[in-house]
Amino acid sequence: MEFSGKTVMITGAAGNLGVALSKAFAGLGANVVPVDLPTNLLDQAQVDAAVKKALQQFKRIDALCNIAGGFRMGAPVHETSDKDWNFLFDLNARTVLHTARAVVPHMIAAGGGKIINVGAYAAQKGAAQMGAYIASKSAVIRLTETMAAELREKNINVNCVLPTIIDTPQNRADMPKADPKRWVAPQDLAKVILFLASDDARAVHGVALAVTGLS
Repeated sequence: MEFSGKTVMITGAAGNLGVALSKAFAGLGANVVPVDLPTNLLDQAQVDAAVKKALQQFKRIDALCNIAGGFRMGAPVHETSDKDWNFLFDLNARTVLHTARAVVPHMIAAGGGKIINVGAYAAQKGAAQMGAYIASKSAVIRLTETMAAELREKNINVNCVLPTIIDTPQNRADMPKADPKRWVAPQDLAKVILFLASDDARAVHGVALAVTGLS
């Protein structure tokens, strides 16, 4: 895969997956535009400003990787507060909406692009105490499919990955008795995203690709 001269915007770039993905793209020659704090992805104006700055520097955005997101166990659905519900929908789904608003018009004008979102393997079915998380990540899958249907004729590929547990220091600390070798290494997930962002995936539209490791 070759990304020389291409520009890739990555949200959540300071996280474990974001760092691995940024290094992977840079290693293949891409211009990497990392978006993380202090940019607030819940503020459309700040997202628009980040995109404008990237376009001023690199003229176009060839790939958008929506890595920003988060996980939180919670109460049963009937005890879930608006605050917790909104937190996860904002973090996992609204961020995708805001970046799409800012980036897609420029991709259309430029003649194409790639968008990769991060869903979750768990979002394929319900599970106790995970209602808000699963619902928010399910929304990411449906948004991905919808955007793919809307944009495929514009030469824009929209797909998402569905990882299980990612091997991060935080997860190792939270689950000390688990075997992290069975989890998904950030570098391995990054390689899957690289493929979806490459010209090799030009025939792939609206896919929710499970990335499970051995878990």
